[in-house]
Amino acid sequence: MSNKRNSSRATATTPRKAGSAGSAGRPGTTGRGTAGSAPMRRWVLLGSGLVVALIAVIAGWALLSGQSGTGGSTAPGGSEGKVVQANGGHWTNITPDMLASALPAKDFTLLNVKTPYMGEIAGTDLYIPYNQLAARAAELPKDKSAKITVYCRSGNESAIAAQTLIDLGYTNIDNLDGGMTAWTASGRQLVQLNRT
Repeated sequence: MSNKRNSSRATATTPRKAGSAGSAGRPGTTGRGTAGSAPMRRWVLLGSGLVVALIAVIAGWALLSGQSGTGGSTAPGGSEGKVVQANGGHWTNITPDMLASALPAKDFTLLNVKTPYMGEIAGTDLYIPYNQLAARAAELPKDKSAKITVYCRSGNESAIAAQTLIDLGYTNIDNLDGGMTAWTASGRQLVQLNRT
């Protein structure tokens, strides 16, 4: 009789492998009946639904906060763009409308950093590819507080250029949010010059 107790004690502490006979004695079951699986499925579905709802709320918030006037802080000096914090400083993302309204009384350097060259906004002062800014810094304004507005095709290369300008010590930088794509989408034209 002691042998029988020892063998049952040994199997009680040994974990069952998946596919072994469960407590119901049926091969291929794990001992859990179907009664426990329905509530578990409900909890999984509820949890999944909550995760999807949370993602939707976060995505909606991010979308709304990225629109002009709904998120971020305004730039110093009266510019109504969105301030972007960067390593060692900040720049201001401006809209095509903001740039267009500033062009008639232009008091800044307009810098195209798109590589390769694919056109530019009329009134552009310099074309320096974003990856050549540090090497060609002598072409930039000498005054580090001079206002520089950078743009590219979509805004990605100009954001890199804005950080490079900060690294070079410039403190008054605007970036055309959406670049030439946003400029033309707002109904404005690009000009083609022979620049390299």
